[in-house]
Amino acid sequence: MTEYLRIIRKQWVPVTVLAIAGIVLAAGFALTRTPAYTTSSQIFVSFHGAESTSELATGTTYVQRRVVSYANLVRSPQVLQSVVEELGLDTTPGELASRVQAAPVTDTVLIDITVTDDDPTLAARIANTVAESLAVRVDELETPQQVGDSPVQLQLVREAVPPGSASYPNVPVMILVGLLLGAAAGVAVAVLRELVDTRVRSEEDLSAVTDAAVIGTISLDDEAKEHPLVVQASPYHTRSEAFRRLRTNLQFLDLDGGPQAIVVTSSVPDEGKTTTAINLAITLADADAKVLLVDADLRRPSVAGYLGIEGSVGLTTLLIQRATVDEVAQPWGSAGLYVIPSGAVPPNPAELVGSRAMATLIRETSEQYDYVVIDTPPLLPVTDAALIAKMTSGALMVAGAGQVRREQLRHSLANLSAVSARVLGVVLNKAGREADAYSAGYYDYRPHAEDDGEPKGRRGLVGRRRRASDRRGPSHAAAPAVGGDRPRWFGVGGGTGDAAGASRPTDVPAGSATGTDGGAVAAGRAGAGRIRFPRLTPLRQTPPVADTPARTAQPTPVTSTDTADPVDSTDQGPARHHTAEPSTSRR
Repeated sequence: MTEYLRIIRKQWVPVTVLAIAGIVLAAGFALTRTPAYTTSSQIFVSFHGAESTSELATGTTYVQRRVVSYANLVRSPQVLQSVVEELGLDTTPGELASRVQAAPVTDTVLIDITVTDDDPTLAARIANTVAESLAVRVDELETPQQVGDSPVQLQLVREAVPPGSASYPNVPVMILVGLLLGAAAGVAVAVLRELVDTRVRSEEDLSAVTDAAVIGTISLDDEAKEHPLVVQASPYHTRSEAFRRLRTNLQFLDLDGGPQAIVVTSSVPDEGKTTTAINLAITLADADAKVLLVDADLRRPSVAGYLGIEGSVGLTTLLIQRATVDEVAQPWGSAGLYVIPSGAVPPNPAELVGSRAMATLIRETSEQYDYVVIDTPPLLPVTDAALIAKMTSGALMVAGAGQVRREQLRHSLANLSAVSARVLGVVLNKAGREADAYSAGYYDYRPHAEDDGEPKGRRGLVGRRRRASDRRGPSHAAAPAVGGDRPRWFGVGGGTGDAAGASRPTDVPAGSATGTDGGAVAAGRAGAGRIRFPRLTPLRQTPPVADTPARTAQPTPVTSTDTADPVDSTDQGPARHHTAEPSTSRR
């Protein structure tokens, strides 16, 4: 019964629709029926001629035994033929019998005669006439040899009267029956849909698949694709609060103490694992933690594109030992968030992420950062996520509501269990708004006064009213400017230490995964088996210019073999812009 109630609560739409349809159909059927009126008369059967008490008792017993026979005579042609003739009915005794019913009253000598007709007055006349005709017929049958008087007499004790309301159709009863039939059909459809549709849509569905705790529920938002970094674009939006609750629940998990490296993955593509990993990393950094976000999806990398940073050099560069973490990790925002993009797309991603170099990288970064959030490919198409998960503190499984099926999620969890990887919890992403209890009371719970001068009061999605340049936050530039403060190894060709006369470096477009033949990022060619990267050289740092009374000190761009025009800091935005200096540990 509990399971059926859960199904009805989940599939309430078809149940409600079919119940309403049943009511409408029943009401329509009742209103189109011809009304029928029912009335009844009653006759009393007595025995007379008894001269003593014993004869009277014997006669009463005799009558009680005969009452059933008299009731059966009511619908006989001998009785009804006289009724048809007396009332002048345009019908036959057989047709009239279908509208006449007679039944003896239990343990009495009374007979009820009931007549149904579409004319209430005619129904009453028929009932009374039938009673009279029956009395005449019984008198004839009970008179011995048609001589003398019959010992049995029938008397009309209750005349039929025209009814004031129709007995058919009974509209309330029909509507109730339609409601019950419609609801039953709705429950049947709901159960059938539950058996056929195995998609995960709620926390109850997750509980039916795994015992892992649901540590976060991210509601569905139509503008999530336009504003994926909701924590930065709309900090007061309900989805932002959902990510903060996810951060809180994650912080209270027992991660065996010490380093905390977390894999974020899903079962199939398009469940929102990458945006979940990015927003989680931002919220962790906002909590004054030093966080490293690693894009380990070497097949379809997207972290660099979401954050608007250079993605041509990154994880693949580290795994082939062409750079260090301090050289590759890019600071993002004013908080302690650092990002290692995927780098070039290699021809052998599974071998790279499952190598000892990857395990060493995770161990070293876990010692240097408070949290290491690793975005990985889905579990079912490839094995990359399972290989990385066994090297970390555990995996965070993202389940897209309405996208992943229960069997797919069950197989994904089995893949993690096969490599002895720990499942930290499940995040239900793109859930219906009713699944988020917080959003039931507050769609947008934000301060009344805004610093940007907008009117007070509640508003919808904050990011809708912001300028396009503000949607990534005031401190997150799309990508480092070319030739200004970009790290030197993002160019093609020689580094800072190139000999005089070396060719001018060619910049790699921001977020690109491939470069020219001599470029910093060149995808492994077919059959090459490896990726070519440029020679890396240390970055030279120039001390800042001393303050002068005439002008506030401005940052001096890193010198390079290419002389770039100095860029005024007022054009660079706030201080959260990417710098050229390699990131260092704050510990």
